[in-house]
Amino acid sequence: LAEAEPGTTAEALAVFAKGAVAAAKGNSGVIMSQVVRGIAESAAARELDGPGLADALGCADRAATGAVSRPVAGTILTVLHTVAATVRDATGSLEEVAAAAASVAAEALEETPKQLPVLAVAGVVDAGARGLVAVLDALSGVISGGVTEPEHPLEAHHHHTVDAPTAWEVMYLLDGVDEDSLPALRKTLSGLGDSVTVAGDGAGAHAVHVHCADIGAALEAGIELGRPRKVRVEPLITPTPVEVGGGIDRSVVAVVHGGPLAELLRAEGVAVLSVPPGVSPTVEEMLGLINEAAGHHVTVLPGGHQLTAAADAAAGHAMAADRDVVVIPCVSPVQVLAALAVHDKDRRTNDDVVAMAEAAAATRRGELRIAQEESLTWVGRAQAGDVVGLVDGEVVLIEPAPASEASLVAAAVGVLNRMLALGGELVTVLTGVDVPVRLPGELADRLRLEHPEVELTSYAGGQSDAVLLMGVE
Repeated sequence: LAEAEPGTTAEALAVFAKGAVAAAKGNSGVIMSQVVRGIAESAAARELDGPGLADALGCADRAATGAVSRPVAGTILTVLHTVAATVRDATGSLEEVAAAAASVAAEALEETPKQLPVLAVAGVVDAGARGLVAVLDALSGVISGGVTEPEHPLEAHHHHTVDAPTAWEVMYLLDGVDEDSLPALRKTLSGLGDSVTVAGDGAGAHAVHVHCADIGAALEAGIELGRPRKVRVEPLITPTPVEVGGGIDRSVVAVVHGGPLAELLRAEGVAVLSVPPGVSPTVEEMLGLINEAAGHHVTVLPGGHQLTAAADAAAGHAMAADRDVVVIPCVSPVQVLAALAVHDKDRRTNDDVVAMAEAAAATRRGELRIAQEESLTWVGRAQAGDVVGLVDGEVVLIEPAPASEASLVAAAVGVLNRMLALGGELVTVLTGVDVPVRLPGELADRLRLEHPEVELTSYAGGQSDAVLLMGVE
């Protein structure tokens, strides 16, 4: 490559990239076409010596990741990113950098089952990532003049197809589309299914890929923005469900608002989808959470009304048809924590779901919010800036503005007193992003004096719509 005539390598790679996008099949095929495109664009700007190949792999990483609506850990993208990050500052020869890339890719490939539960359960590595390793092995062999066969064996893993498929892999090339319209196209496709990829060839055409149940809607999304051609539709191959007793047969997952809360749940071994406050997750995001979980049975714990609706929609989607999905309705994150507190992986699945549902339903919930505007409530008129306390969604007290540490503690104790009047042994508090640092400690001291029989646990919730979220069990 480094010895080719000026312009020859870049021009050849540009043609190769255009052909790769046009001929790509499957999600991994589209991603691989973006690897070629990224290398081609980098080759147009500099010589492909050792450092040049390192830069090209970085460009390939950015192009491939940018084409995917929802990157997933443990896939070809993870291996590609690891390779690009490792060789980023390489100063060796072209042969050395190529060999290093192939070696790092092989090591990263072996880690993919640890990063994606469905791979661990099936006992396989990601197929697309294995393909990338084969390509980098071949590239290293060609450059060195040595063996061009892949160093690592490529094993085929066969899966059964459903008798009457209700989900489809839809692919087409899209011409004449405005680049500014691509985010809207990805959003539309993400509402239809998963594995959404929109990849350009650098010459104006884009390869569109989606797994969905509505073929017509996927095509109409492209027609509204450009001219689809070379349409391919195939029945989607789905993995055989994991049998009970054959390994991990079920998982509990959660969808919540707030980064700190999501990290708290992940620390408990729960797969979590964290979405911004006030935002509903897309169908693709919810399907990803469900379908990437280990086991045939998946219990979903959504931390709010809006999130419960999104979970219900995904649970009944054709793309999740091979999973037994149960959504436990929760209207507050404290109910999610209550459900997880009684979760027992050694209990029978149905009994465990019932126990979690009962724990969530039995948890009384309270909130402290700062009023954003004037409003009339059951306990009087609230002005903007007032501290408003709620129990199970109803306003029960108002502390006049301005909100201070003392007024927040007083309001929290007032709300908890009302909740504990009906009994309770455990109080859980989730603090919002703007809560005073000393407030949890002050609240614990007050509660210890007034309710010494109650155990209080506080966590950083990270929610922006409430100062405090409180649960009583």
